[in-house]
Amino acid sequence: MTSRRPDVLILGGGLAGLAAALRLAEAGARAEVIETRKNLGGRATSFVDPRTGETLDNCQHVAMGCCTNYLDFCDALGATDLMQWTTCLNFIEAGGRRSTIRPGPLPAPLHVADSFALAPMLTLAEKSAVARAMLAITLADPDAHARETFADWLAEHDQPARVLARFWDPVVVSACNLSLDRVAASVALHVFREGFLLGTRAMAVAVSAVPLVRLYDPAEEALRAAGGSLRLGAGVARFGTDYAELSDGTRITAGAVLCALPFERALTAVDEDARDERFQAIAHLEHSPILGVHLEFDRPVLDVPHAVLVERPTQWLFRKDDAGTRVHAVISAADDWVNLREDQIADRVLADIHACLPSSAAAELVRIRSVKEKRATFAATPASEVHRPDAGGSPGRVYLAGDYTRTGWPATMEGAVRSGRLAAAAILGQRTTDALTPPMQPGLLAAALGIAPTTVA
Repeated sequence: MTSRRPDVLILGGGLAGLAAALRLAEAGARAEVIETRKNLGGRATSFVDPRTGETLDNCQHVAMGCCTNYLDFCDALGATDLMQWTTCLNFIEAGGRRSTIRPGPLPAPLHVADSFALAPMLTLAEKSAVARAMLAITLADPDAHARETFADWLAEHDQPARVLARFWDPVVVSACNLSLDRVAASVALHVFREGFLLGTRAMAVAVSAVPLVRLYDPAEEALRAAGGSLRLGAGVARFGTDYAELSDGTRITAGAVLCALPFERALTAVDEDARDERFQAIAHLEHSPILGVHLEFDRPVLDVPHAVLVERPTQWLFRKDDAGTRVHAVISAADDWVNLREDQIADRVLADIHACLPSSAAAELVRIRSVKEKRATFAATPASEVHRPDAGGSPGRVYLAGDYTRTGWPATMEGAVRSGRLAAAAILGQRTTDALTPPMQPGLLAAALGIAPTTVA
């Protein structure tokens, strides 16, 4: 069976595919999106828990003020008002002692210097070590450090073991989904330069106040209004440069094919005639897992929007209701957790919560639901940086989009949206510089020190 031929066939309804589809539709190209799941958003979406019927997010996804393309994408969908913003980072140690890092009156990159100086989680000597490393980060060229790990970079800058465990590790593992001794230094340096040193607004944290799927539901109406179309619950069995064959046997031909599937699916479904050097490169990429744990207690346990648990296997907690009785725990780089039973996961997470929030020991756990994302992100190791293909492509070849492509960003929602927009620009013959929302610009002092947002040539 053959369907009507679209201008562009987009495989995958995650953020990369949706971002590309909307840009193509805005330019007048008829885009058709094929998505295996029954809802949009890819890995950054929600599911209906069969145990309770409740809509839960796969995992907690976080945006920052520096994520200009993702925020512009959400704004186009009318989803901006569904986000909650905070500007404080709360570090909580075993026993309950807290350190709150927040912007102060000084210009970037000194905007958190006063609160960091008062943070009790590090000694004065340890804070001085962090300050020296931050200065080095302001002067660093991230691309020059793509072949080494961030652990190697930090060792070169004399960071004590206690500083690694209490400061660098929780931030980097959560942002990059890899441990310090695995993540490429270029990726981690980007996180600190663009997310923490660029400016006060850059480090602001946004989380969705509603299930993630609600952010992206309007994309279907927007796509159809612009002349595009969407097929949900349709798996892709095979694709080439001008066609895709679905699991039910439907064959769709198109003027161009944009593959926004996860890289492992792209590798298994691409036609041999369309398998070029980019597919050979991404065959070298690996995954890194994330574990999300939804917990409900019989009384409030978390009194801040989110918190970093210092030197605990459970890295972050997010408050999911106003009272603080519902909490979402996140374990990134969760290789040691993915084979655990849910009761074992519960024991470990509760031990971390009780250690850092002592009053929670009196609370009774009402409900727990763990969600294992074994293929949550690609592993941004030094080896992977060599193999990441450029987002986009050229006529006569399959176009590529996905957070694993070379966008100047790690595996994030921002990276996914950037990749989709870059791929759409390649299909439309537009310049790369016109494809992306302008990045957040540094303040005068930050600019003078050479801190600049990432660009893609």
